Amino acid sequence: MAIEMQAVDAAIQQHLRSDVVLINQISHYIVSAGGKRIRPRLVLLFANALGFAGPERFTLAATVEFIHTATLLHDDVVDESSLRRGRQTANAMFGNAASVLVGDFLYSRAFQLMVSVDRMRVLDVLADATNVIAEGEVLQLMNMHDPDLAVDDYLRVIRYKTAKLFEASARLGAVLANAPREVEDLCADYGRSLGTAFQLVDDLLDYQGATAELGKNVGDDLREGKPTLPLLVAMERGTEEERQLIRHAIEQGEVERLDEIVGIVRRTGALEATRDAARLEADKARACLKAIPPSQFKEALLDLCVQSVDRSY
Repeated sequence: MAIEMQAVDAAIQQHLRSDVVLINQISHYIVSAGGKRIRPRLVLLFANALGFAGPERFTLAATVEFIHTATLLHDDVVDESSLRRGRQTANAMFGNAASVLVGDFLYSRAFQLMVSVDRMRVLDVLADATNVIAEGEVLQLMNMHDPDLAVDDYLRVIRYKTAKLFEASARLGAVLANAPREVEDLCADYGRSLGTAFQLVDDLLDYQGATAELGKNVGDDLREGKPTLPLLVAMERGTEEERQLIRHAIEQGEVERLDEIVGIVRRTGALEATRDAARLEADKARACLKAIPPSQFKEALLDLCVQSVDRSY
């Protein structure tokens, strides 16, 4: 798999090229920061697990990474973030305008790549995914600074904003392999559940990890007024005084009493509750693999279910 991921990285570098110097600088800055490359990995693993070994899998793996990277560029501008993957964000380095415009370039390059595969089903899957992701971004914006957000509405944002591209990536592997629609749907279900588990753990790490390990600033979610599951559970289980403290922090995006809030989140068992919710999603993902024949690729997909929940960064 390491050799295949190198082929994906080569495809990413090849298709990043532009005659515009600033596009090259920013694109290479954010892509070279690395990341877990889970979405490209899902394209490859499902394609291989279902018997497809054509070069299109590398093109589509690069495509989903471009879409993901474009969302990161736009996210960091919206969230006014200053740190990602242990480095300054592109907007902190190059400014908001350049980051937004290069994000647009990556989106449009992604569409050029998906057209090059010349399969309408691929276009259908990725056009739907990018549209839903945009809806998720707007939904999250609407939910900012709202301490009364319902858990179902919080999970809806995760499904739209994060899990949708996991879902599309897994589905693409099945599409390339011309798998039956029921198998394709199970692959997509795996991706959606894995992506949900992944984001739930991301949200709990904002109150459990360390900045150096996470590669982003601890407390960023609270600073941005994001009412994530650890805070929602802590408000439900905490005392009235603790509830009011968290409510005020969400409403104001206030981190002056972050240490107290982290203490409440930990004392109320909100971190364990969030990881349990992630584990349930990972179990759903694992169950979807029953349609996949045994192979090293299926084993890797099973391992991803464990890694998504038990990670610390």
